[in-house]
Amino acid sequence: MQLRADQLPQALAKGLRPLYVIHGDEPLLAQEAADAIRSAARAAGYSERSVHTVAGAQFDWSGLLGEASALSLFADRRVIEIRIPSGKPGKDGSEALQRYVETLSDDNLTLILLPRLDRTQQTSAWFTALDGAGATIRIDPVERRALPQWIAQRLAAQGLRIEDGEAGQHALAFFADRIEGNLLAAHQEISKLALLHAPADPRGAPTVLTQTQIESAVLNVARYDVFKLGEAVLAGQVARALRMLDGLEAEGEAAVLVHWTLADDLRGLQRVHTAMLQGKPLPLALRDARVWGVKEKLFERVVPQLDAATLTALVAAAHTVDGIVKGVPDRQWPAAPWAALRRLVLLTVQAVQRKGPPLALTG
Repeated sequence: MQLRADQLPQALAKGLRPLYVIHGDEPLLAQEAADAIRSAARAAGYSERSVHTVAGAQFDWSGLLGEASALSLFADRRVIEIRIPSGKPGKDGSEALQRYVETLSDDNLTLILLPRLDRTQQTSAWFTALDGAGATIRIDPVERRALPQWIAQRLAAQGLRIEDGEAGQHALAFFADRIEGNLLAAHQEISKLALLHAPADPRGAPTVLTQTQIESAVLNVARYDVFKLGEAVLAGQVARALRMLDGLEAEGEAAVLVHWTLADDLRGLQRVHTAMLQGKPLPLALRDARVWGVKEKLFERVVPQLDAATLTALVAAAHTVDGIVKGVPDRQWPAAPWAALRRLVLLTVQAVQRKGPPLALTG
């Protein structure tokens, strides 16, 4: 049984399952989901807890299976927590997990913690067995467009709210920009605001936070994902894309990796566009180019408004920047790798936006 994270509280209220699997790369939300399950288990009388971390091929799967089958000496019920940080239990682990689900009983509640799993892992025999035996909760990241609402909801839970009107919207956007990609830090910033501006009466009206209060209290703790940068570029979000580029540079990300991501998107656009010129429908061209998810939606919007000459020029520009980040300068481009990447981002954004006079791609 698969659940979204926001469905978990209601599911727990209806009763506990013998096994829960949490998978995802958002530490705060994964931690909160796990804490909710642990809390429900304690309330139901699961008073003992053991934790097993699978690290490498030397993990004792037979010992885990033995513990799951043995009766507890100290409590009627217990929680068995299995952490697999790599998300890859290996051949022995895969077989052990499939046997493990056959040992489930009302005496034990099993909680398995995994990182984000790809499509192959989610269709593996071991994960399918776990999913069929209990509930799996996929922890999805909070996308940038959803961050303001997420922040507002978290503030409301602390008895706080943002002022109404345009100033309030600007405050939420400012907050989102400062904590994007770092929900743990966002949680800390919200907790700090609650300490600074907690309502005198928790049962009364929420405290209204002004834009000035938000801007003076919230630190810049955003963490950026190089692959999200590509999405921002394709969406034509120039300010966000440049902010992410600056953030990646400050965090010490490799310029080569950033370039590879941007260039891969440009080559993908060109492949899809060429396939359409040859008569392929857009959905088939996207599938053949292995474009899916968020990128698929962005490609669907961008490809029809680009022409072959623009794409050829952008791919050529990406080739030039490839040389720059690897130490081969070009007299018509900035010598610094990150400055060249910034220019490539601007050229691509302008192409997908189709606004204003075209920038020179080589001059």
